[in-house]
Amino acid sequence: MSGIQLPFGTTYETVAASQTAQVLGGTGAIGDTLVRLIVTVNTTASSTVTILDGSTSIAIMPALTPVGVYSIAIEANSVSGPWKVTTGAGVTVLAVGNFS
Repeated sequence: MSGIQLPFGTTYETVAASQTAQVLGGTGAIGDTLVRLIVTVNTTASSTVTILDGSTSIAIMPALTPVGVYSIAIEANSVSGPWKVTTGAGVTVLAVGNFS
């Protein structure tokens, strides 16, 4: 992430493989900022990643994504609840942002 200026207070949270709707932050809240996801795909068949803004589901990475590391800019504030991340069995995520 060299050269990227992140807002003061930005932090990160890890999301292990096979997690369902893991809340980012202690409790998460409307207005939390999700800056970036760094996704590590270890197994292509189960590489899905979905983020949720409260209950609104947003597909980020489909199954069959090639093995590798992907940096995905989100740069959005939550509008309906805490940011949550769901991961497939073959993928892990490092979420960067400002989480409550």
